[in-house]
Amino acid sequence: MERSAAAVRRLRAPGGGGGGELRDPQRPPARGGDDEDGACAAGGKKRGGPRRRALAEARGVPLVLLYLLGLRALVQVSQRQLLSRPGRGGARDFSALRARRYLDDITAIGPRTVGSPENEIHTVNYLIEQIKAIEVESTDAHRIFVDIQRPTGSFSIDFLGGFTSYYANITNIVVKLEPRNGAEHAVLSNCHFDSVPNTPGASDDAVSCSVMLEILNTLSKSSESLQHAVIFLFNGAEENILQASHGFITQHEWAKSIRAFINLEAAGVGGKELVFQTGPENPWLVQAYVFAAEHPFASVVAQEVFQSGIIPADTDFRIYRDFGNVPGIDLAFIENGYIYHTEYDTSDRILTDSIQRAGDNILAVLKYLATSDRLAKSFEYRHGNVVFFDILGLLVLAYPARVGTIMNYIIAAIAALYLSKKVLQPKTRALNNLKKFSTAFGLTLLSWISALVTVFIVAVFISLIGRSLSWYTHFYVSVSLYGTAATAKLIFVHTLAKKFFYKNMNEQYLGDVFFDASLMVWSIALAILTQIGLCSAFVCTLWVVFPLITKLMIHNEFRQKGATMRFVMMYMLGMFVPYLYLMYLSWTVFEMFTPIMGRSGSEIPPDVVLAGLIVAITVILSSYFINFVYLVKSTKMTLVTLTTVFVVTLLLVCSGIFFPYSSDSINPKPKRVFLQHTSRRFHDLDGNLVKSDSGIWINGFDYNGISHITPHVPEINDTIRTQCEERAPFCGLPWILPVHFMFRKNWYLPVPEILPTSPVLFKVLAKELMPWNSVRLNFEVSGPSHMSLYIRPHEGSTLSTWSLGDGRPVASIGGDYFVFYSHGLQATAWHFWIELTASEEHTDGIVSLAIAAHYFFGKDQKSPQLYALLERLPDWVFSSGWSSTYDLFVF
Repeated sequence: MERSAAAVRRLRAPGGGGGGELRDPQRPPARGGDDEDGACAAGGKKRGGPRRRALAEARGVPLVLLYLLGLRALVQVSQRQLLSRPGRGGARDFSALRARRYLDDITAIGPRTVGSPENEIHTVNYLIEQIKAIEVESTDAHRIFVDIQRPTGSFSIDFLGGFTSYYANITNIVVKLEPRNGAEHAVLSNCHFDSVPNTPGASDDAVSCSVMLEILNTLSKSSESLQHAVIFLFNGAEENILQASHGFITQHEWAKSIRAFINLEAAGVGGKELVFQTGPENPWLVQAYVFAAEHPFASVVAQEVFQSGIIPADTDFRIYRDFGNVPGIDLAFIENGYIYHTEYDTSDRILTDSIQRAGDNILAVLKYLATSDRLAKSFEYRHGNVVFFDILGLLVLAYPARVGTIMNYIIAAIAALYLSKKVLQPKTRALNNLKKFSTAFGLTLLSWISALVTVFIVAVFISLIGRSLSWYTHFYVSVSLYGTAATAKLIFVHTLAKKFFYKNMNEQYLGDVFFDASLMVWSIALAILTQIGLCSAFVCTLWVVFPLITKLMIHNEFRQKGATMRFVMMYMLGMFVPYLYLMYLSWTVFEMFTPIMGRSGSEIPPDVVLAGLIVAITVILSSYFINFVYLVKSTKMTLVTLTTVFVVTLLLVCSGIFFPYSSDSINPKPKRVFLQHTSRRFHDLDGNLVKSDSGIWINGFDYNGISHITPHVPEINDTIRTQCEERAPFCGLPWILPVHFMFRKNWYLPVPEILPTSPVLFKVLAKELMPWNSVRLNFEVSGPSHMSLYIRPHEGSTLSTWSLGDGRPVASIGGDYFVFYSHGLQATAWHFWIELTASEEHTDGIVSLAIAAHYFFGKDQKSPQLYALLERLPDWVFSSGWSSTYDLFVF
């Protein structure tokens, strides 16, 4: 019996003190009864011997690791099962097989770049044909109207540092399904059928358009009449940075009736579609999704991360929100982002179960909105935000943010009250208790910072030796490298504290105080996140409520002799909900962020970013288990194991055995490289050609640049690094978008000049002197479907206004002005003017203006030299190539 009691003493819960005082480990305990464990106090000889301490160690750390691995396995299994889970209603109205036929037909057309016959003619004709067939079979309960819109317009946007967009004669297919007697209000469903150049665009976004076609088919055949209209927008220019949605919401006559929208997008290929944006405000929309969606998958955490700008992407949601003042729901497929926007984004990679799941969800939500009284009175329900999150995809919890705020403050106050009671009782020991508690709190933070610094040093070292992204194809490498380093450093810091700072102190007391220190950290985090208005504070709520309840419920458990394992199991059971949810949330975060690291540009070290994420997850997971360091005899075995795994992984990474990229036919993870065969011409103030060259301009989309390509194509090396033309806007390079700040490392391989059959025609139509020392320059430009205009006012002059956007010029990062231009078929020449104010006469002109033309399709797309270079690239590279020109003029 004495041995059992000793084992309990060795592995006593951090909740041992319950809601009572922090007992001074130096104070002699009463003899006998439940206070027998006082023999472990400082100055007294600890009972139990090495054997019983070893028992506590053997049951401690391994159990924690098995617990976490079990939670991870549970999350992984749940994700696989959710795709095939049947809907609530049994028999399904939505046919995924028919939607797949639509998808196969659309992707068979090929890449659908704006302005190409594939996008403007073939896809449009196919969609119209299917819509007409659906209209023929519709019931008398509905009416279907179809309109092909060809809008022209311009707007400015603060995406990618800020730029202005101009579009001409692009294509929208708009379908309205309404009750036989008409409807005053409508809900919009949006997809886009265009794709980025050189890709089939199955997931982004042909599958969404296929789902919408089948939803239109299903609703039109229903004998049940809708209360409101449903407008289906098949937009043909989303990849041109949201142009078609702007043309619809600002110009189409049906746009005025829209009260809410659902936007269907992709950041990956298949899988589950995540609700990652809602609103703004209008909590009733989230409630509609919660009530109607059959397979819910939603997170306010994803919303706040996406809207923070950390992810370099945007969707039509922004256009409807900012230019239409319409609330909505933004959904996107997020699985397998490695092949997003590549040639591998094919229809066969999208599971039929994914299509079925998306169709069930969107059909149910659209039907709910189209029959809801709230849609017509949405303005009455617009105020307030909402906290929402799903639980393993089984259900979504949602509640008003104001309720969450009140609840969070109450929970934080209860935790503060509990901790105050622990510290301040008895009053005679309050100061000493506070000192010891503050020390534990400081040590906890120190261990976190120490782990972060250590892992960052490793990540920077890996980046400097050229081994970045070793985990890109083998994700377990990142866990073995950075996860083990972070965990080992956390344990090491607390082991040193236990050995030298807390020598001969009661283990149960130490476990208790460090548990409370973690509770204090989370309580502070909860209060801070709530104060700054983040709905994601609910995560902190979970990490305060469940640990506190667990501690209060099991505080008597270890007073019972022989209850070691029962206590451990009850402790882990009490922590089950927050740990399971964090594993689930972490899975989603890594699923989204890891592929993004392969397309995040040449300036951001991806190992540092991923290492930071792993440290953050490790710190959170260790919060309420780090106290086990103080409850076991020794952490030597654990530290040796973790260190061995780290060192072996580090050596293997340094050796280059983990190649970052893969051309595996089933699960490819390619390196992205963009190549432009460009011809550049630079003119002076008198119009004379002062410089010209031609070359293949190469941009690698990740931090590794071309280091892995050079062995295969030796002439692509660092001796041909691109030099910036300092006097030309955007360094004299033909950027298709203003992403120059993300890709400062690029290469320029000299090759013969290209002569496009449809060259840019650039004319100055007029030069007008305006009041207040201003001059207006009128231009006419004609050329291919995609062009970029760059403007740099010279020193002493200012670009005051222009005919683009709302008339107010928006500068990009670096101070130059960027205009993105595109047109559909049969567009007239582009006319625009700019007005500059100059304080004095300039002998070298007042503005430099450049125009870049991009040939994404047709016979001008790829030169023989470009074809030859593309053929030499290894098969693990996804290369997107086209021809371009850059012409600079000074006025």
